[in-house]
Amino acid sequence: MKKTAQEPDGRRRRSQDSRARIVAALLALIRDGEVAPSAEQVAERADVGLRTVFRHFKDMDSLYREMATAIDAELRKVMLRPFKAEPWRDRILEMVERRSPAFEQIAPFRRAADVHRHGSSFLSEHHARLVSEARGILRRELPPEVAADPVKFELLDLLLSYEAWRRLRHDQGLSPRKTREVLESALRRAIED
Repeated sequence: MKKTAQEPDGRRRRSQDSRARIVAALLALIRDGEVAPSAEQVAERADVGLRTVFRHFKDMDSLYREMATAIDAELRKVMLRPFKAEPWRDRILEMVERRSPAFEQIAPFRRAADVHRHGSSFLSEHHARLVSEARGILRRELPPEVAADPVKFELLDLLLSYEAWRRLRHDQGLSPRKTREVLESALRRAIED
């Protein structure tokens, strides 16, 4: 029986569909609160065999790269958008306004990445790159004399970080609205002088 030109395309489409379902399953499990889903859990949620998971991803770390890509996509939407505010102090406050919903959305994925970061050079490098890019944006938006003040710069960077957001939201139990209010108030005090 002669193969038609459509057969390889059909296999490719099924393969792409399986891969997409596997990634979607990982993201759904993490979004549902499972910070370290197993390959078996992913396979079950994706409705594929365990061998299919490892046919598409050589190990769980390579699957977590897909999760990092999802984090990147959400944060880049926020980080690359032009600022509306003109005065630099208003732009700093606008950063909280922008980052708050993004931090809230990526929180489950960041928790999962943090669990696996110690054993993954990719996730460690990804985290370092995100931190560096966020610091670069802050430095770019500050007047040179403020950016050159190491204490003020580090304080502002801390207040604008995901870690500050996570601490207030999850460790201290504040609502998203209250977390944003606390961060905005702290930033106003830090940039007033």
